[in-house]
Amino acid sequence: MDELVSTLTELDRDEAIRCIVLGGSERAFAAGADIGELARFSAIDLYYQRRVERWDAIRSLWSPLVAAVSGFCLGGGCELAMSCDLIVASETAQFGQPETTLGIIPGAGGTQRLTRAVGKALAMDVILSGRRLAAQEALAAGLVSRVVAREAWLEEAKRVAREIAAKGPVATRLAKESVNRAYETTLQAGLEAERRALYLAFASEDAKEGLTAFTEKREPDFKGR
Repeated sequence: MDELVSTLTELDRDEAIRCIVLGGSERAFAAGADIGELARFSAIDLYYQRRVERWDAIRSLWSPLVAAVSGFCLGGGCELAMSCDLIVASETAQFGQPETTLGIIPGAGGTQRLTRAVGKALAMDVILSGRRLAAQEALAAGLVSRVVAREAWLEEAKRVAREIAAKGPVATRLAKESVNRAYETTLQAGLEAERRALYLAFASEDAKEGLTAFTEKREPDFKGR
């Protein structure tokens, strides 16, 4: 996780990179923590290591982050996927938070982000019973953005990322910030933040370029300024 956060942070600082795809293997996005390792830890070990705070660092990335999920996406892996901005899932994907099976609970945002994504009733079922959500059920519940064929999961995530990267970088980052604000605050506070973000986007060089390119019937050349 340290290496992942470090790499994502480095990519996030590169102005040439306008969207990032985070994927695992075809068999698993991430199956969660090393249970044998966890069994040796004390509560104080976990507290001082700040393990779960790495997910917060990923959530705070400026660049849009697309999770490409195939196969198992469980425990900390599911929390990692939910820390991304959108999830493109293979039809083979399975999402779950099985921590109560081990006598613990999700601790990297699972009880909070899953509940906000799918609602209290389904989140309770998944977290308390250990039930897994198949890809189509996760799509219907609002956990994932798109479900694609087994062989297309990574390519589709890259295609979506290219679509995002083609848009105005200032606008996509401000839009990401505004959507996250809706997720975390009241409607009135969110609307006020959205308006401020609109004015900031409108003041950018990208906005002038995008509007001019539209009137001139050409593709815009965004600079991220």
